[in-house]
Amino acid sequence: MRIILTLSLFLFCSAGIAQEIAILKYNGGGDWYANPTALLNLIEFCNSNIGTTIAPKPRTVEVGSPEIYSYPWIHMTGHGNVFFSQAEAENLRTYLLSGGFLHIDDNYGMEPYLRKELVKIFPDRELTELGADHPIFDQAYKFPNGMPKIHEHDSKRPQAFGIFDEDRLMVLFTFETDLGDGWEDQAVHNDPENIRTKALQMGANIIQYAFKN
Repeated sequence: MRIILTLSLFLFCSAGIAQEIAILKYNGGGDWYANPTALLNLIEFCNSNIGTTIAPKPRTVEVGSPEIYSYPWIHMTGHGNVFFSQAEAENLRTYLLSGGFLHIDDNYGMEPYLRKELVKIFPDRELTELGADHPIFDQAYKFPNGMPKIHEHDSKRPQAFGIFDEDRLMVLFTFETDLGDGWEDQAVHNDPENIRTKALQMGANIIQYAFKN
């Protein structure tokens, strides 16, 4: 399955056909639909600046759906509770081990719920903090100090955590940064342009890394 996902992505990119990405819809009551303009803006930025041909509107995919295998890159966000059934956890595990990529952006408040659900997916693997020397910070845009801080909540430093399949990063969890808020329309949070640019550039790095690996 990993070979199929990788080959599918290669063929899409080689032919110049638009590749689709998706937002993950999960249960538990958390607002999986938060930041509705975020991916629209990130897609536009990537297509304009790093040569991607991503379809302009992201899809929505449920955790347990077989359609999950249609998307090489899936985004998950929210503020509150997250719950995966065992079948959903197994579906997500197979997707990730088959070459899929999941970016989870904590929109503040998701982290304690998320951690217990990740154990269902990978009971034998732990989130590991990424150092500033990880390649994801050295793609089209350079972030020598690692994850940028986009929104301040409680003065904690921004962090990036990962779950790996050998050397391949397959789950990226961005914490205390709020990248998705920075991707939203400027009027939503009134972020300065330089802050929004940092958020979009880091997002582009994540997509570029995921599409290449």
